[in-house]
Amino acid sequence: MRTDTGQIVHLADYRPTDFVLERVDLTFELDPRATRLESRLIFHRREGVDAKAPLVLDGDELTLTELRLDQNELPAGQYDLSPSSLVIRDLPETAPFEVTVITTINPEENTQLMGLYRTNGVYCTQCEAEGFRRITYFPDRPDVLAPFTVTIIADKAANPVLLSNGNFLGGGNYDEGRHFAAWFDPFPKPSYLFALVAGDLGVVEDTFTTMSDREVKLKIYVEHGKEARASYAMDALKRSMKWDEEVFGREYDLDIFMIVAVSDFNMGAMENKGLNVFNDKYVLADPETATDQDYANIEAIIAHEYFHNWTGNRITCRDWFQLCLKEGLTVFRDHEFSADQRSRSVKRIAEVRHLKAEQFPEDSGPLAHPVRPTTYREINNFYTTTVYEKGSEVTRMIATILGRDGFKKGMDLYFERHDGDAATVEDFVKSFEDANGRDLSQFSLWYHQAGTPLVTASTSYDAAAKTFELSLEQAIPATPGQPNKQPMHIPLSFALIADNGSLVNAASVSGGEVTGDVLHLTERQQSFTFSGVGSRPVLSLNRSFSAPINLDFKQSADDLVQIARHDTDLFARWQALTDLALPNLLQAARDAREGKETVCEKAFINALLEAAADETLEPAFRAQALALPSENDVARELGGNNDPDAIHSGRQAILKQIAKAGAEVFGKLFESMKTQGTFTPDAASAGKRALRNSALGYLALLDGGAERAASAFAAADNMTDMVHALTVLAHRFPDDAKTAEALGAFLKRFEANALVLDKWFAIQATIPGASALSRVKALLEDPHYAPNNPNRVRSLVGSFAFANPTGFHRADGEGYRFLASQIIGIDPRNPQLAARILTSMRSWRSMESVRANHARSALVEIERTPSLSTDVRDLIERMLKDQ
Repeated sequence: MRTDTGQIVHLADYRPTDFVLERVDLTFELDPRATRLESRLIFHRREGVDAKAPLVLDGDELTLTELRLDQNELPAGQYDLSPSSLVIRDLPETAPFEVTVITTINPEENTQLMGLYRTNGVYCTQCEAEGFRRITYFPDRPDVLAPFTVTIIADKAANPVLLSNGNFLGGGNYDEGRHFAAWFDPFPKPSYLFALVAGDLGVVEDTFTTMSDREVKLKIYVEHGKEARASYAMDALKRSMKWDEEVFGREYDLDIFMIVAVSDFNMGAMENKGLNVFNDKYVLADPETATDQDYANIEAIIAHEYFHNWTGNRITCRDWFQLCLKEGLTVFRDHEFSADQRSRSVKRIAEVRHLKAEQFPEDSGPLAHPVRPTTYREINNFYTTTVYEKGSEVTRMIATILGRDGFKKGMDLYFERHDGDAATVEDFVKSFEDANGRDLSQFSLWYHQAGTPLVTASTSYDAAAKTFELSLEQAIPATPGQPNKQPMHIPLSFALIADNGSLVNAASVSGGEVTGDVLHLTERQQSFTFSGVGSRPVLSLNRSFSAPINLDFKQSADDLVQIARHDTDLFARWQALTDLALPNLLQAARDAREGKETVCEKAFINALLEAAADETLEPAFRAQALALPSENDVARELGGNNDPDAIHSGRQAILKQIAKAGAEVFGKLFESMKTQGTFTPDAASAGKRALRNSALGYLALLDGGAERAASAFAAADNMTDMVHALTVLAHRFPDDAKTAEALGAFLKRFEANALVLDKWFAIQATIPGASALSRVKALLEDPHYAPNNPNRVRSLVGSFAFANPTGFHRADGEGYRFLASQIIGIDPRNPQLAARILTSMRSWRSMESVRANHARSALVEIERTPSLSTDVRDLIERMLKDQ
């Protein structure tokens, strides 16, 4: 029974609930197909609310078996039941009252993986954003906070582990063959943070001593036999707890902190208070089965979910429009943690790569929305890179504007004021304003205006006056529902570089606010004049990506080489190399489309090889420099009428020229960067492997490349090197016998490991070329393919749609039609998964006309499907809406 209403929700319509929830007592009797839940809720009417106002509780696919008011059965005439709500009338006007709701649910058949479901014999919940209403009738909104007491009763043999939020109260035998466990969470929380896990699981245990000398029990639950693979996650958790105390002053508050890893999960992880539930790909790792990127992801996501304890749990969102208040802020916190644990500059480069690859296209297409939207139809569709990544960038800009000390004062005041609250973006910003005596009203436009600002820059130097002038102009493009934009407050970090490579300190700067090395652009057009500059400097602008903007700054190749060689900001050096690469890649794509050969500029190749060979630079940075802008990056820069085949062909031509010119450099790097001894996932070792594998990618473009890649695959003693060599083989030489042999050997060795098999599927799904589709269709029939497992679907269908431009965007439109059939098939069983994969079509209008027409037809085919979920229909209608 579908309960999707598809109603538009408006921020302006927010009002508090009529009733205040005081306490929640839940008693679960678990059964695979008939779980019984008795929910006892204590309410009182909010002051000033009409005495006739009914209590409205949310529901979704529930079977109501009993309803009581103060333990008396309610007559049918006192309540109304619909697929999406339970409305109770004639309630006490003043005194608190108790509503008892008994529901029956079927965890085994819950393929949506929202609410309470059962996977591989384990009961699990996912309640964010609106999953709790699939468990019981409840005021399922984030501003309804209450303490929870939970009792779980289940078969003892099948479910020896019974977990919920908070502190363990006790447990024991219940009746023949069953036992129980009781949990109490004293911190009032919204229903989306509720969690329950029950099953037969192994556990890894440790402890952490907080800064106030309390000992906290730490437990990570995994499938039996996988305990050893959770050790890195435990180490990351302890480092996260220590870092949050040292940097943000935040101490953990319960007696126990638990993580459970499950294989079927729609998200990466969920921050339920004291009981985080994780997709097992972000918990399980060992050198044989996990890559360096896997280790880095585990570290970051363990930290992210732990940091939510304060930014999300102790302080939660008033409504779902404030989602960035917990997600964007917490992404910023986990980025800072990873930067401190690893290389700050390399981490920043990776963040910006992701932002430009995912959020910039979202900001320029039909799914564009502000960081804090004002309307939504399906909240699941707003768990976006705009909310997460751009939300993080907005927080970072506050830190840039106020400085380290000012930012800390604002965060401290925010924690002090709003602990235990359901807060808003306005509450967050006001904490910084009040702590620093600063007006941030113009800056707040970053929360309210969608679109990526374009900043155009030009410079001039007056030798006689010894002045250097920078002229800036900002423009924010029209986005759906927002045709006209106001000027933003854009903080731009800068440096002036002299001929000898040293930084220039101007005697003074006029034209607007300047704090340290940050220019504050606040007008549509603004000029800054630097005085006392003895010779023409090279300007490095938006260093460390201080603002998430598109920068149009025409700089000569010589100026960019100067930045790439001498800037003290390593991000700026990487950006300069990228700016040298892009014109070559764009021209190569145009040349390929016209059937012309392309010639790469020597200045760029020389600068790139110089950076690659520079032993004063950390290997991880050099690996990032060698990773040229992707095909999707080139498509974004071209702006429209894109031909993915020409982009691919042109990029390959540039890579081959670099490989030929740098053969000696790459050969030396491949030999010198081999790590010795036992595998360790530390940043330095990971950086060496990354640089060595970058060199292998270029060497594979030369004569004998297949043999070299096959040899690297055979010699690999860790998953990072093995996956990279296999990817090079498959992507460069898909029809070579060595590739088939390597793919077969990989499958035979790892077919029992689901997470490694996901890599095997993804490698093949992203092999370039029109033949990719037939390969993907064949893999759908492979006995190892699991259509109900989100990770497996993402690894094959998702990888093909998101990361294979030439295969997915075939000129005949077959890739689009294939995706449409997949979305139509996935949607009835898992709407969230279908919607996430569908976003791969968000930039369809940027394709050349033939492909664009095919893409539109595929979207229309999905639109015409009866009984689409709200998740998918919402996206389809926005994608097809005339711009």
